[in-house]
Amino acid sequence: MAYQTRGLTFEQMNEGDEFFTSSRTITEADVVSFAGLSGDFNPLHTDEEWAKANTPFGTRIAHGVLIQSVATGMANQLGIFEGTTIAVIEMTSRFVGAVRFGDTIHTILKVGEKKESKKGDRGIINMGIEVRNQKEEAVLQGNWIIMLKRS
Repeated sequence: MAYQTRGLTFEQMNEGDEFFTSSRTITEADVVSFAGLSGDFNPLHTDEEWAKANTPFGTRIAHGVLIQSVATGMANQLGIFEGTTIAVIEMTSRFVGAVRFGDTIHTILKVGEKKESKKGDRGIINMGIEVRNQKEEAVLQGNWIIMLKRS
């Protein structure tokens, strides 16, 4: 059987549509793995005693870019972009809250402005995103500009 895309096309995305991901708990192993992959061993993320003594958080926190990366993975798991995304043109993020080890996060995506493309087989959507913790507090807010296939 041939692969069948699950993703939504440009026409199927409507301004105001919201999508909610599943949740995921951020662990020490996630942060250690990300530090190894990225080379970012800042003590804010990797040294508990330093973080206790030198940060307003009183403990280590996850890398903001790790949370952004997890958000993209959670969004991908929804299936709404699978096989219909041509390109991610831009991602912007504001890190508005700390994610501590053991926090459980989820992502909310909201379709904003849609633009026709010069090429008739695609369109551009502006997708607002917000990552929230288990207390429903925003920890990351951002915007993705995505090029999608048309029907």
